[in-house]
Amino acid sequence: MFVDTAKVSVKAGKGGNGAVSFRHEIYVDKGGPDGGDGGRGGDVIFRATKDLNTLLKFRYKPELTAKDGQPGSKRNKRGKSGEDLVVEVPVGTVVKRDGEVMFDLDKDGEEAVVATGGDGGFGNAHFKSSTRQTPRMAELGEPGDEFEAELELKLLADVGLVGFPNAGKSTFLSVVSNARPEIADYEFTTLTPNLGVADIDSSSLLIADIPGLIEGASEGRGLGDQFLRHVERTAVLLHMIDAYSDDPAKKYQTIRRELANYSTELTERPEMVALTKCEGLDDEMIAMQSTAIQQVAPAAKVIAISSKTHDGITDLLRLLQQEVRDYRDAELDKLQVEDQTEGLPVISLTSEESADTWSVEVEEDGFRVRGDKIEKFARRTDFDNYEAVNRLRDIMRKLGIYHELVRRGALGDSLIRIGNSEFSLTEQ
Repeated sequence: MFVDTAKVSVKAGKGGNGAVSFRHEIYVDKGGPDGGDGGRGGDVIFRATKDLNTLLKFRYKPELTAKDGQPGSKRNKRGKSGEDLVVEVPVGTVVKRDGEVMFDLDKDGEEAVVATGGDGGFGNAHFKSSTRQTPRMAELGEPGDEFEAELELKLLADVGLVGFPNAGKSTFLSVVSNARPEIADYEFTTLTPNLGVADIDSSSLLIADIPGLIEGASEGRGLGDQFLRHVERTAVLLHMIDAYSDDPAKKYQTIRRELANYSTELTERPEMVALTKCEGLDDEMIAMQSTAIQQVAPAAKVIAISSKTHDGITDLLRLLQQEVRDYRDAELDKLQVEDQTEGLPVISLTSEESADTWSVEVEEDGFRVRGDKIEKFARRTDFDNYEAVNRLRDIMRKLGIYHELVRRGALGDSLIRIGNSEFSLTEQ
């Protein structure tokens, strides 16, 4: 069963909590804190593989969860890090979050950390100092990333077959490759994309048969809007038009219009036109139909073929092979030019500088503090431990947040919110 969209719940592992422990050994007076740090939570990693061609398994396993990190223990023992969850997806999988593209895995073996595991909390051994010799606090482990990911598969092929229903696309694919699509003499026989490998001379072509398009497909009519995404990655488009059509030029223009409505990029893609089912037509009729198409598509090559008798098939495959090579070479040249310009200097804030920024907002019943660094400290604070909360207040003083809160009118009992945590400005 072919499935090209799925939604999955992705949850990286939580970091392990730090430990509160003191060294207790005979003959060792006041051994001091020895609580170890918690282990890091596991990541959720997607790995593209050419051995898969559907997202079907995600319909039955919609939750992807990595292992949590283990808590620290005495004698400064760090907790074991959580095991990463490596998930295989088909090559061509696009990962989205809230509708925005996160990753586009279009190469075999390519990996992406989709959800990052939380850091482990520091144990109390980490907080020993000349003024704090018996710290009775430890940090909590941070939660890992958690969200609903939208997966979308876009087939990677050399050639994409497009055309009206019953134009002969599936028959052509079955003749030139080992694919066995359903074939019948009625429209919309093909309900899902099919892939086939066509051997030609000493190389091969990966060909995708896209379900038939109709006028309005890009707006949701018929089946086309569900599968037009698969055309985006093909190097060359092969328009297949039934030679018995009353107006082959109009059919070509309709398909071109639907492709353009879906993505203007598709109108710039190399294309060829195949007049199909020519076994019952004389040369004059074929020439007339070819000329009609050539008038509206002067740059496109028009080839008459018959999948039934195999006439013109080999010539068509060789022409497609050359078009694909030319397109791939041009794309490679474009990438090399982009690589050469990547060395230009760019002035921007460093990650450390941006992490130190924060802001204070006045709310109806309190104040909210925002900022990557301070929110990270808040996530790791055990608010049931007064020493840990006082440490967070100390950090706020050092960063200047405390002073800004007072300047904005915060009092000792004012409610302060950082992330999902709430506490008062000063110790009660």
